[in-house]
Amino acid sequence: MAHSSHGAHAEPPTRGRRWSTFRQSPFWPATVLVLILAAAAGLFAGSYTYSMADPTPHSIPTAVVGSYEQARGRAFLDGLEKALNASVKVHPYDSTAEAREAMQDQEVFGIFEIRDEGRTAVLDLSSASGASVAEVLADTAPAVGKETGVDVTVRDVNPLQEGDPRGLAIFYISLAAVIIGFVGAIQLSVHARSLTPFERILFTAAYALLGGFAIAATVDWLLDALDLPFVESWMILALTLFASGMVFTMFNTLFGRWAMLPTWGLMVLLGNPSSGGAVSWPLLPSPLGAIGQWLPPGASVNAQHTAVYFQGHQHLFPFLVLGGWALLSCTVFWIWRHRHPGGREKQPAHAADS
Repeated sequence: MAHSSHGAHAEPPTRGRRWSTFRQSPFWPATVLVLILAAAAGLFAGSYTYSMADPTPHSIPTAVVGSYEQARGRAFLDGLEKALNASVKVHPYDSTAEAREAMQDQEVFGIFEIRDEGRTAVLDLSSASGASVAEVLADTAPAVGKETGVDVTVRDVNPLQEGDPRGLAIFYISLAAVIIGFVGAIQLSVHARSLTPFERILFTAAYALLGGFAIAATVDWLLDALDLPFVESWMILALTLFASGMVFTMFNTLFGRWAMLPTWGLMVLLGNPSSGGAVSWPLLPSPLGAIGQWLPPGASVNAQHTAVYFQGHQHLFPFLVLGGWALLSCTVFWIWRHRHPGGREKQPAHAADS
């Protein structure tokens, strides 16, 4: 009797049972990953295309000195703003020396020196500040000069290095540091799960230092693509690797096996296209240009760019950004370290049993 009563209620609905079985099988996370990867592929292509496919000037700060208040000089500057849809922001300086100092501080991308009561103009460009921006100004200024009767001479006073003709090498080495940074943390979580929290931070710092050295040595010594201020560039790359690795570790603590989603979104989908490495920030869509400097990829590009091309004019801000992300990630990981999928008991299991 008891057996037949139990059998009457033993069979759940077929559809519910199949769904429950599917959710508990390895096919469920695999299916979710297929959908996520498909979406990530589209977002990856979309984010880079949106940022880089059609760079358009939004705000290009430039300096002007000389006879810019004369009628012909004023007509030339007005024509320049019209040609670039008012994206050129002209800032007057009292002397060429002051304007050059502003260029070295990366406050302006070019200097217009108006001479001979507006009849001639010299455009001093800094392609090292941004090759794409320099190209826009070099193409537009002579054309506007012809229309307004101003003879324009273009000079590149701060050129890119021979091994980096498009200014992309810094973007590539920073991208390598970002990607290897969080891939290294992923590999530690997979192949060295039993590391304690302190050991995990220590080994992240170790591969950051060695990886930064390897990147700098390869690009400078082996390929001779960039003449790096070696120690400074090495430390920037190491800090980038460490910050990127700890960002993944933080998200792994908060989200477990899905940590790759926020890491990829923050560092690759948003951070790299907005870093200003491939397309200078004045040509990026406005929100990206503002956000990028606060993220590790943008901070790494900015610090490295200044170290290579504007020695003696390094800014503190990108180091604060990289250090801030590293400190935030370490703090979150340390506070919630019990949630991280790893670690080990302080005593070996056989010692505890005895």
